[in-house]
Amino acid sequence: MSLQQWTTDLTGLSSLTQSTAPLPTPGDNEVLVEIHAVSLNYRDLEVIKGEYTHHKSITATDRKVPCSDMCGIITQTGPNVTRFTVGDRVLSTFLPDHITGQVTEKELTTGLGHPMPGVLATHRVFAESALVRAPSHLSDEEASTLPIASVTAWMSLSSRAREGKVVLLQGTGGVAVAGLQIAKALGAIVIITSSSDTKLSQAKSLGADHTINYRTTPGWDQEVLRLTNGHGADIILETGGAQTLRKSFECIAFGGLINCIGYTSGKVDDDDDEDRINVNLLTLRRSVTLQGIIVGPRDEFEEMVGFYQEKGIKPVVNRVFGFREAREACEFLESGGHFGKVVINTAI
Repeated sequence: MSLQQWTTDLTGLSSLTQSTAPLPTPGDNEVLVEIHAVSLNYRDLEVIKGEYTHHKSITATDRKVPCSDMCGIITQTGPNVTRFTVGDRVLSTFLPDHITGQVTEKELTTGLGHPMPGVLATHRVFAESALVRAPSHLSDEEASTLPIASVTAWMSLSSRAREGKVVLLQGTGGVAVAGLQIAKALGAIVIITSSSDTKLSQAKSLGADHTINYRTTPGWDQEVLRLTNGHGADIILETGGAQTLRKSFECIAFGGLINCIGYTSGKVDDDDDEDRINVNLLTLRRSVTLQGIIVGPRDEFEEMVGFYQEKGIKPVVNRVFGFREAREACEFLESGGHFGKVVINTAI
């Protein structure tokens, strides 16, 4: 028997190639998963284009199965498997070795899709410890969106987002939309930004309390202060990076939390003084906590799944592509026209 997979040599979307490979057999404490749905992340595009530079040891000559987020069903178990049985529906974890606590440098080297083989295939063997049981109320496509986007949002919000707290979300990508749903379920007040009024309208329909078009309102930090009567945002999901962090500091509440989870506005140019900000001064001025979020451990993922089931949260899937349309799915994600997640269904 064989499986179907997509591989890349890390030189661009045009390098994505569909091929056949032997069906693997699970070993000790491993399971074989028939993958039903794969959810795409911005990181996947970086990997495919050779722009994900976290692991320089991976060369462009290595062909690699990309992507990290999947939902599937266990079809075979190896010896000594105790956590799952055949027929269980499961989700991948982005860092298979990250079980609990703060992520370590060693655990970062286990990332699916890079540097480890990913999930853009019809089957894959996983260590049983690297999987989470899928929530029963979600479809395969919906459940596949959870491993990176939702877990990142959960780690950013679950400890401090409470009734009456103000959460600012930048943009309407996968993490921001998941953050909107989680924050509202926790009782928080949500402000969300976008350059698209259409996307802001969609965010309103999901419960956003305030929306800001940052194209028509470039001083969105001052608008956040106006909307909160000068208080500012208690929690900010900082996805912009170099071009937005200064404004985040300007509208964070005293004692607030800025979670850095992305850099979609670009990276700082070391030769451009205009990009530089005095982080020490800005942090001290308002007693701010600034932290980076790299997804989360398996135990937090499992806690989040329970929360999703309790609250009935259903992730937003913008569009589903067939397995043969993997390259088109990546191109659609790259275009930035989506609201929510882009998913590949391996059965169509």
